[in-house]
Order: sequence, then C-alpha cells, then structure tokens
Amino acid sequence: MSYPKFYDDVKTIKTYDPIADILGAFEDGLVKFRYIQVVKAAGHSCPTVAGAYLMTMKALDALYIDELPLRGGVEVRFKESIDEGVAGVIGNIITQITGATIKSGFKGLNGKFARDNLMFYNSKIESSARFTRIDSAKSVDVYYNPDAVKANPKINELMPKVLSSKASLNEKKEFGELWQARVKKILIDELENEELIRVVEVI
Repeated sequence: MSYPKFYDDVKTIKTYDPIADILGAFEDGLVKFRYIQVVKAAGHSCPTVAGAYLMTMKALDALYIDELPLRGGVEVRFKESIDEGVAGVIGNIITQITGATIKSGFKGLNGKFARDNLMFYNSKIESSARFTRIDSAKSVDVYYNPDAVKANPKINELMPKVLSSKASLNEKKEFGELWQARVKKILIDELENEELIRVVEVI
C-alpha cells in the first residue's frame, strides 16, 4: 500500500486503554494511533481529517501533560449538530482515538469502562470542540482554523477537471500532490501556528 510518506512523520498519539489492558488486547493497555490509521477509517486525507487528528492530539497533550491520556476518560462536546457541516466526520475520528461516543457506544463491563454518552453535539460552546477529563473535570477549548493554511491556487483550477473525470493522469496526480501538500503543512509544518490551532484551558 503506497501513501504520502509524510503520514509516517506525523506525531503518534499514545493512550492507555484500561479495558484493552484487562482483556489482553494490547500489552499493558498501550494503544497508539498514527495518522495513517484515521485516514484508512475516513477513506481520505483532507484538512478536516487532519484537523480532527490535530485537535485530539493537542487537547490530550494539554489535559494530561506528563501522563498517558486515558482512553475512555474524556468527554467531548461540539457546538454544531451531528449532521451539520463536518462535525460528524470530526466526531468519528475523535471517537476512534479517545473512545468517546454518543449514546450508541460501548456500555462497559460491570459498570466500568463505558464509552457511551461521552460525546455531545449542540453544546453551548464557541470553540471547535471542548475536551474534558472525567476524573478531574479539567477542560480545554480547541480552536481549529484550516483557512490559516492556504491551498495552492492551482487546486481550484484542477478540481473541476478531476471531479468530472476530464483530467489527464498527470493532472490527477498533481491535484492529489497539491492537496496532500496542504495537509502536510497543517500536520507538520504549521503544527505550532496558533492561527491554525489554539488550545485554551476553560476556567
């Protein structure tokens, strides 16, 4: 399977999953997520998919600092409804990494390790997403603005050709390369750009 090599350079998200530990799914419950895994689940790589991964990474870093993030230990809120814009897409990726789900999620074992009712939409927040540790109630708001990283103008020229199947093989290849070049900027080159992504502790 061939894919853009920068996927391997994106920071890995490491978590501790207690139920994975107890049931022997992963040694010591250590669960690592790489960008390529969320791309496989989403079926594509774009600023939205990259943003969901980046928001989760930054939020967990801020909430846990020197600890391993607890998978299933975080509540996530969005201001949009689940079917509004890309909120559902972002939610799916955050679910994959954090375990937090809407009411349809895992109900737990013997009253422990439940993952349902940890993700909420239509919340009264102004940020892109709010992440809260269940054990300490510490919360952070994450603001993600993909427009801070501009796309190559040629993408707009090539997109109609690609979507209408009128692009040559070279044009199709160039479009994909330009598209992924923007994703690389978001995930690697502009990782510390606060105009792109900002994390603020909720007081």
